[in-house]
Amino acid sequence: MAKLLRKPLKLALVQLATGSDKTANLNRARSKVLEATRQGANIVVLPECFNSPYGTSFFPKYCEELLPSPPSETQSPSYHALSALAKEAHIYLVGGSIPEHDSSTKKYYNTSLTFDPQGNLLETHRKVHLFDIDIPGKISFHESDVLSPGNKVTLIDLPDYGKIGLAICYDIRFPELATIAARKGCFLLLYPGAFNLTTGALHWELQARARAMDNQVYVGLCSPARDMEAQYHAWGHSMVVDPNAQVMAEADEQECIIYAELDGQKIDETRKGIPLYQQRRFDVYPDISQGKIKFGE
Repeated sequence: MAKLLRKPLKLALVQLATGSDKTANLNRARSKVLEATRQGANIVVLPECFNSPYGTSFFPKYCEELLPSPPSETQSPSYHALSALAKEAHIYLVGGSIPEHDSSTKKYYNTSLTFDPQGNLLETHRKVHLFDIDIPGKISFHESDVLSPGNKVTLIDLPDYGKIGLAICYDIRFPELATIAARKGCFLLLYPGAFNLTTGALHWELQARARAMDNQVYVGLCSPARDMEAQYHAWGHSMVVDPNAQVMAEADEQECIIYAELDGQKIDETRKGIPLYQQRRFDVYPDISQGKIKFGE
């Protein structure tokens, strides 16, 4: 069987400190991405809402128009900054997420853009599951007050390496997305995400390791750095988990870059030792990766 990951690569997750100045955020992201590439990174990931503060009150102020694609630089300075950066650094760049506005529908989305080393847009993912929670005495947050959900599973073919699955933050709590991606041949699941101090302490590492364990693939979670003066306090602790659910690299809460070396042999060894892919009983329960799945909006 062909390797899911065709050749080894170095993954970098940028735990970026962001503020209220979009231009400054874009410049800071550029600096950190170039730092990662100087360390040999082949795929670099930015966090959720990397160009703006995170919060429902900020989405309308910081949103950008992405359609029709490609947008003008006036419509989406972040799109053009990411495209130029991927080309300059000659890397695959997963642009965390940005607030998007679709003027044709008047809807707002939480949207991730992935670019290839030539600066071409490979794929767009709109957050499918919106972060609407109420934990008494802890946190109440409702993305759906402003945002609309995306409507597709996002798989991205990186010609040099293989396929990755991409989703955003709260999407990780729904294992169906990860299961579909893994059974469709992805070697890596990436989640730009901004868990908070309540949900992060409870479930951040648990979710990362669970998705890796269930699917025997690499998993990367990329958070913003924590800013206790901001309206929303991100958990931080960006991490990479291997196919055997072991944490390979983990940040603290401060701005930093973490790295991990990914190798297809580790996937093969894990699946040979615990052969889940040969043991599933689709005569007893359905294979959701063969069901009615939306891969396009």
